[in-house]
Amino acid sequence: MSIILNKIHAGAKIIDVRTAEEFGEEHYPNAINIPVNELLERIGEFGEKSAPLVLYCASGSRSAYASKILKTSGFTDVVNAGGLSDMPNF
Repeated sequence: MSIILNKIHAGAKIIDVRTAEEFGEEHYPNAINIPVNELLERIGEFGEKSAPLVLYCASGSRSAYASKILKTSGFTDVVNAGGLSDMPNF
C-alpha cells in the first residue's frame, strides 16, 4: 500500500489546493478545498502542526508550493501527493 493511501486510511486531512472552480468540477473523496493562494490566511484550518496532511492539485506544482509553505510554517507531516490523477483509488 502506498504511503499516501496509508496516511489517508490513518486519518490524514486531504487538502485540494486548486481553485474552488476546479474543486467544484471534480475532487478526491473527503478532500477539503483550500486554494494555495488562500493558504496562509486559512492556516488555522489545518489543525495541529503534527497532524498528517496530504496535498494535491492538478499537476503537483501548486501542492509542492503549498507543502513548502506549510513546512516552513512548522507543519511536520506534510505529503505532496501530486495531481488529482496521482491520488490512489480508495
